[in-house]
This record gives sequence, C-alpha cells and structure tokens, in this order.
Amino acid sequence: MSKNKKSHPIRDFLLYLLVRTLAVFIQLGNVNTSLAVARGLGRGLFLIYHRGRERALTNIRLSYPEKTEQWHQLTARRSFEHLVMFAFDVLYAPRLIRTHNWYRYIELGDMRKVLQLLLQGQGLIMVTGHYGNFEVLGRTMDAFGLPTYNIARPIDNPYINRYVYEILHRPETIIFKKGATEAMDQILGNGKALGIVGDQNGKVKDVFVNFFGRKAATYKSIALMALQYNVPIVVGCARRIGDQFKFHLDVSRIIMPKDWQSQDNPIVWITEQWTQAIETFVRKDPQQYWWVHRRWKTRPPEERRNADCVILA
Repeated sequence: MSKNKKSHPIRDFLLYLLVRTLAVFIQLGNVNTSLAVARGLGRGLFLIYHRGRERALTNIRLSYPEKTEQWHQLTARRSFEHLVMFAFDVLYAPRLIRTHNWYRYIELGDMRKVLQLLLQGQGLIMVTGHYGNFEVLGRTMDAFGLPTYNIARPIDNPYINRYVYEILHRPETIIFKKGATEAMDQILGNGKALGIVGDQNGKVKDVFVNFFGRKAATYKSIALMALQYNVPIVVGCARRIGDQFKFHLDVSRIIMPKDWQSQDNPIVWITEQWTQAIETFVRKDPQQYWWVHRRWKTRPPEERRNADCVILA
C-alpha cells in the first residue's frame, strides 16, 4: 500500500464484496452477451467520467492531429468500451482459455516464433502495452505449459489484491515490484519468460523517448535486464477481433542481443526500439489503446526549464 494512503479495512472489505458479487453476476451469462453489456457500461463511463474523457481526448488529439474531431471522439469512446471489456475478459479467461480449447479464442500469428524460442530454452522478456487484453497473453502461454512470470504492483485494497492475484492468476507467476530483482536469476537465467506491461509513465531519471511524436518518460529497467541477462525482447499484444472474446496475438518486434551490440548507447537504443514497436501495434487499431492512461505525465527537464523561463519572462 502506498505510504500516503491510509488503511480502511471496513471500506476495503465492502468494496471487495461488491466486486465479488458483480463478478458472479457477470459470469452467469454467455461471454459475448456479457461483452455487449460491457460496451454499454463503457459508453456510460465515457459520458460520466469527465476528467478521464478529457484526458483521453487530449492524448488522442495530440497523437493524431491529422484526424477529424469526429474520429477523436469515436476513438476515445471505443477506448472506454475496450477498457470495460478488458475487465469482463479477465473474469472469463481462466475458464475459457485452456490447453484443450485455446484455439477457439486465440489466433497465434507470429507468436509461434516466440514459442519456438521458449521451447529451445531461451529466456526472454515479453513486453506489451495497455492495449487489447494483455492478460490473454499470459493465459495463452499457461495453456501451452510455458508460464510467463509477470511483474505487478500490489493493489491497494488487500482483499481485492488477494482475489485478483491468487484466484484470477496463478499466484506463483506473479512477482511484485518489491523484491523482483532477486527473482530475475530464477526466471531469465533459467530459460523462462518475463512479462512486462512496459508503457508506464517513468520518472525524470529514466529515458525519454518518442511515443506518438511526444517525449515520454520510459523505464530503462527493461533494457538493463536485457543487457544483464543477454536475452531477446519480444514486443507484442493480444488484439481483440471484432467485439468478441477472440484475440489475435501480434508480435511487432523481436529485438535480439546481437542487434544492440554495435550501439553507442544500448540502453537508449533498446528503449526506443521497444517503445516504437508498441506504437506500431497500437496504430493498427488505436481504439483498443487505453488513452486514459497517463503515459505522458512526466515531462523532460528541458520542457520544464522552458516553461519556467516563460513564466519568469
């Protein structure tokens, strides 16, 4: 739990009960019928969540200045629909994506190359973004008996945290950020896959790289791990097909260790490459990206200095 947040056990438990109750009702129906309900809820959220709506629209307008306002509005609204569908997907995925029936819901695409690397005992870092359904990637790997270990941040509500990470996931594959360093040898050093949702807003001390034409603070830890363990970085996503519980696994880039050996600054180069690869798959269907996400919150020092100069002037 964040140091700045106080514990409220009764409130947390009541919220947990609400979440569990909603989860039961959601799972009573057919998955695609439930996803239709999710889209309706997403449209409602788009209307009432004013601050989030404006943040999403601002991000979309700056990322796609050449598009019309009608396109911006539609993309933002659909982004909210996909966000709620993602939450519904998470509830259905454990019982739908299994070893014997994964092919009903998953198109492997170039993911076959990744499976070959893992079957050869090659450790690798799998990077995705807040796009489509990144949980489906892990579920599919589990179905093949090739579990992906994921670095995650604990949810502030301890009851919901236990529910999400011990019931909806395989708890042994979840690594919380605190203590993650100690686990790397056991994962990357032993031919296993580490999954990371990489498009997080970083800090000023991190690397600033272009993402949709704007500088974005990006964690350099992915590059550092790749360099330390000399493992490939796979950048991909699970893109939803239509509005169904069906996904195409898209690999937009595989960065091999030999690719960065001749680079003057491999940390910056690697970070630029995987960030650009995320942008590549987002552009294929921008409606599935979480535009409400604060990706560009941290600004480069030079921008802040320029802003200070303008204020002083």
